[in-house]
Amino acid sequence: MELGWLVCGTAVLLLLHVLMELSPAVNFALRIGFYCVLCLVSSALAAAACLLVNGGRTVKNMRIIKAVVKTFKYFFGLRFEVKGLENFEVEGPAIIVSNHQSILDMMGLMEILPDNCVQVGKKELMYTGTVGLIIYLGGVIFINRKSTSSAKMVMAEVAKTMANENLKVWVYPEGTRNCTGDLLPFKKGAFHLAVQAQVPVIPVVYSSFTTFYNPKTKLFTSGKIKVEVLPPIETKGLTSDDVTDLTDRCFCTMRETLFRLSGRPSEAKDSS
Repeated sequence: MELGWLVCGTAVLLLLHVLMELSPAVNFALRIGFYCVLCLVSSALAAAACLLVNGGRTVKNMRIIKAVVKTFKYFFGLRFEVKGLENFEVEGPAIIVSNHQSILDMMGLMEILPDNCVQVGKKELMYTGTVGLIIYLGGVIFINRKSTSSAKMVMAEVAKTMANENLKVWVYPEGTRNCTGDLLPFKKGAFHLAVQAQVPVIPVVYSSFTTFYNPKTKLFTSGKIKVEVLPPIETKGLTSDDVTDLTDRCFCTMRETLFRLSGRPSEAKDSS
């Protein structure tokens, strides 16, 4: 009986391997499925560790979450090449903004996440099972994107919390995932927050995933991700009248960097 199960299991694994080699769609579905299962299982284990070590919701839990998620890259053959980490070493709070490409962004985030840093995320993430639990325990700030007044109130509270707890806050200014190899127009919330709190904006840029990950073409293979932390942009002395210019400056700098990291220098020149 045991031999029968062994033979059957081996046959299934071989069949899956053949299908993955022959069909990009099957390969994509299986890798995404494995990624989702890995997230759910790892979140449950990390949540238990967070509760045991720190007792509840706190930014300190991000160290545990970071240690767990940093192992994911080995399962998927992803390599990170990181530059500019010294730019995180600013005194006091800061707003960190980065491009947002896919569900794989969590791996890139945890690869370089500085201490005392929380993320801003959509409220719906709270209802994603153990993943929702672990990001709650990590101190993620949830906003209701459908309610402008609610989002503004949350961001006002974030400004106070940043100052009181000396936190850095990570925001995706595009507002949604964008796996096109370019940037979507930036929403101004993060930049209003930076000006209101008079804290620097630190741009972070990840190279395009399109060479190894593309849901439209069912592509998901191993690959290298280049990451660059850019110098902080000061906001001291700026007012709400300067937010549009600050947003545009950050967008142009990040877009040029995205093209350069992704090996698209000609497009970077065209955009300037």
